[in-house]
Amino acid sequence: MATDILLQYIKKHIELTDEESSLYVSLFKHRKIKKKQFLFQEGDVCKYASFVVKGCLRSFGIDKNGGEHVFQFAVENWWIGDIESFNRRTPSLMNVDALEDSEILMISRDDSDMLYEKIPKYEHFTRILMENAFIAHQQRIIQNSCFSAAERYQFFKDKYPFFAERLPQAQIASYLGVTPEFFSKMRSQLLKS
Repeated sequence: MATDILLQYIKKHIELTDEESSLYVSLFKHRKIKKKQFLFQEGDVCKYASFVVKGCLRSFGIDKNGGEHVFQFAVENWWIGDIESFNRRTPSLMNVDALEDSEILMISRDDSDMLYEKIPKYEHFTRILMENAFIAHQQRIIQNSCFSAAERYQFFKDKYPFFAERLPQAQIASYLGVTPEFFSKMRSQLLKS
């Protein structure tokens, strides 16, 4: 069951009583998303924080020339959404869609806020999530600013080895900030060396 996966995930960070666990999972909405279907699009308010039970989603932006720029991938046991839009209830500047047929559990901002009151340790859990998200964001900024594309790719492969087989090369190239052609050439050179 999808909520069992969510409870296993949260138990890695905090212990909930049976009553707290029941309340927690009762607030999530279950949704299946087909490949290429949007969870939300630029201009929409991100109404839910989404936990990936199965599949793969991505967040991305589109530049003025129509080029896509991937910000994040999210697979099983990862969260995805737009933190600013979710917290401030403002229109999102990004899109989230499914790269594979996916299954997610979603919690609204109001329900999340209610959990802070009903289950105080939930705030500790969300602090851990935010710290991890901030660290990943900071690493991404440093890599994009200070490392070559080849170094960024090596870091990506080392940190997320399962993505290399699971994602189309064009998606990885977009995440790394290079064209698919450059990525293919770079990858061939790295395999030779």
